[in-house]
Amino acid sequence: MRDTNLGTLYLVSTPIGNLEDITRRALRILKEVDLIAAEDTRKTRRLLTHYEIKTPLTSYFEGNQRTKTEKIVARLKDGESIALVSNAGTPIISDPGYPLLQECIAEDITIVPIPGASAVLTAAAVSGLPLHNFTFEGFLSPKSGKRKRQLTQLANEERTLILFESPHRLCRFLEDALEVMGERDIVITRELTKHFEEIFRGNISEALEKFRKTEPRGEFTIVIGA
Repeated sequence: MRDTNLGTLYLVSTPIGNLEDITRRALRILKEVDLIAAEDTRKTRRLLTHYEIKTPLTSYFEGNQRTKTEKIVARLKDGESIALVSNAGTPIISDPGYPLLQECIAEDITIVPIPGASAVLTAAAVSGLPLHNFTFEGFLSPKSGKRKRQLTQLANEERTLILFESPHRLCRFLEDALEVMGERDIVITRELTKHFEEIFRGNISEALEKFRKTEPRGEFTIVIGA
């Protein structure tokens, strides 16, 4: 039987850019919990300040998640409620938090997802590419050799592909994708829901031409047709 004195871990989705893209339930949870574990406390503090939320923050990012997981789980076992948030969007997806999630499952701590914004689904929905079946691959390797091997494995994938990429690697990614996968329909989105939102539709060669001329800025979500 589950210990009813245990706390609750909330996985709270936050806006991917526009601060209005947050649910009333998410705001309530962020106000009510004892602590918010944030990937970047500076970014999360801007959200909390906007909505006049004064819940204490603690950092929880790739570099400290091993040590912080133990401390957060201890507080949950003491009955506290804690919200996990990433920089933007839905936690855990290509973001810190997996060790915490696994430990909470092992300790039978209640985990409650608070759904909301997601860069993956937002980019997919606006892409215009088939979505009856798709696969999300997150970030591929920053190393060209390994990235090419990953792309080779995906080359015969019959589903629409969705990936993340950073601005300084975008052109190298496109070069490798063209070499390994050949010409494909591609949709490249950046700064979704923000003031400088951009949605490029075309093929990989056209994308390369565009982003070689214009320095890529912002965070990119890429959708590639089969």
